[in-house]
Amino acid sequence: MALVACPTGSIGTIEHHAARVGFDAFPELIADNVYYCGFNAESSFGAWSYLIQRPSDEGGNVLIDSPRFATQLVKKIESMGGVGTMLLSHKDDVADHERFAAKFKCERVMHDDDGAARYGVERVIDGQGAVLIDDDLLAIPVPGHTRGHMVFLYKHKFLFSGDHLAWSPNRNSLIAFRSACWYSWTEQTRSMEKLLDYEFEWVLPGHGRIHHDSAANMHAALRDCIDWMKTR
Repeated sequence: MALVACPTGSIGTIEHHAARVGFDAFPELIADNVYYCGFNAESSFGAWSYLIQRPSDEGGNVLIDSPRFATQLVKKIESMGGVGTMLLSHKDDVADHERFAAKFKCERVMHDDDGAARYGVERVIDGQGAVLIDDDLLAIPVPGHTRGHMVFLYKHKFLFSGDHLAWSPNRNSLIAFRSACWYSWTEQTRSMEKLLDYEFEWVLPGHGRIHHDSAANMHAALRDCIDWMKTR
């Protein structure tokens, strides 16, 4: 199910709504303390980005992938506590990461196989093992869409999946994008199998549909996705 709608209500209506209403809607709450940022950056092909709001003693706020560095959004994020950590799932969705890092003095995290050094990130992940970012946040390398793609699992509930995984309303299951696999479909299939070891209730992608269900149903949908991928 798609959970983020047009905040101005202007899609599908002839009424005029002030753009300011839409600007002020972001970051938009999805569930718990997880928000959709809006202001998708053209340089990241319109990829979605997300914010986890946490108190400073829990590591502070986390920005997942980069939205556009829009004044309205930056001020809102600042009022919510700024950004302590910025997680970059892969090289396609870095957008305005440098401007966010300069503004909030946040630590950026990215995988070495996607050119982390070139982007000047502060924490470089290497290898294929999962890495604990902090007590409730895990980085899981999932090569396939790109060589260094990662997904991020928060509280064993929210999976920020970048361009690795999304929901398909047509198939009524999780799906990967065969036509947008820039590194290796075989590796992406193996990476998908790796996710069977983890429990999550939400898939929050950079492209495609957000979806929420029980952990058991998500696991079944992931298994269905893997079976489908093996036929492509």
